[in-house]
Amino acid sequence: MDGYELIPTTPDVDDYLRLRIAAGLSAKTREQAEIGLPNSWYGVTVLLDGSAVGMGRVIGDGGTAFQIVDIALEPAHHGKGLGKAIMAALMARLKAEAPEGAYVSLIADGDAKHLYAKYGFEPVMPASIGMAMLIGRD
Repeated sequence: MDGYELIPTTPDVDDYLRLRIAAGLSAKTREQAEIGLPNSWYGVTVLLDGSAVGMGRVIGDGGTAFQIVDIALEPAHHGKGLGKAIMAALMARLKAEAPEGAYVSLIADGDAKHLYAKYGFEPVMPASIGMAMLIGRD
């Protein structure tokens, strides 16, 4: 991680919103970020010259269930081992502090499944299937 610094904190709201878009993730509102980020169980931010260029978070109840979310990296910084560094930091924290038997899940988009497999994640199908929905206001 030559020149990069990985710090154990969630990004600020502006960096979070920017990094999600830069990484091709769905947009979130400022209100969502202001509520959600302080409720993270753990997060890391990758800095280059003091600017956030990557992030990852773990959310959950702290006991039974955790989810890895918001793995995002500016495209200009791909291929430098930063995604692996983010995942390694999140996994180290989970292994050190999550109770034995806790369930850790994530949604793997595209080729990211290969990165996550290196950390022990595997598909849950056919026994289970991931499901999702977005809350809408009518």
